[in-house]
Amino acid sequence: MTHTPIPMQEITHILLDMDGTLLDLYFDDYFWGQHVPEKYAEKHNLSLGGARETLLAKYKSHEKTLNWCDIDFWSRELHLDIPALKEQIRHLIDVHPHVIEFLELMRKQDKKIFLLTNAHFKTVDIKFRKTQIGEHFDEVLSSFHVGHPKEDIEFWHKAENALGFDKEHSLFIDDTEDVLKTAQEFGIQHLLFKAKASSKSDPKKTEHFPVIHDFRELMEENC
Repeated sequence: MTHTPIPMQEITHILLDMDGTLLDLYFDDYFWGQHVPEKYAEKHNLSLGGARETLLAKYKSHEKTLNWCDIDFWSRELHLDIPALKEQIRHLIDVHPHVIEFLELMRKQDKKIFLLTNAHFKTVDIKFRKTQIGEHFDEVLSSFHVGHPKEDIEFWHKAENALGFDKEHSLFIDDTEDVLKTAQEFGIQHLLFKAKASSKSDPKKTEHFPVIHDFRELMEENC
């Protein structure tokens, strides 16, 4: 679904997801799909295929919960040091094209910029140290601050209370359809689906939300 231009002059708050939206999801896809299975196979004397099959079942059982993004939980569950494994391949963490330019433009336009992420504090720290993107946000709110993932409507009530954004004049961008559906239910007025989440994968599709592939699209509309 294409979108009509966002009326940026009416927007006071920019709400942004991190992984897949601002940062290349390739790091996470590779980490959970390749790096962790390799280490799990070594640790538990399994074939790589056997490790992947076991891990996929474990992953699926915790989807859309805080456990899914809790790297301390996964360290205990898998008997692996997940933060240390992330550090091993931190060179793969990267910012999507034109993200920094977009954030700088929003700052010049006096928008409040909030990062809303399901990522664990330790993951946020690793990615901020690698990319320096954290300096562009007025505040960062993790699901672990509020005790609910973004797929849960309670996240949004607590986020509004914590950050004080005006949902009638807010733009929220995310690469996960279920999160956008919850934000829509809560009443966020302007929503965009970031289709190009990973540089190594085809764009994702949605029939429910307006789509952008690159932040340059928003900049061209609103310069």
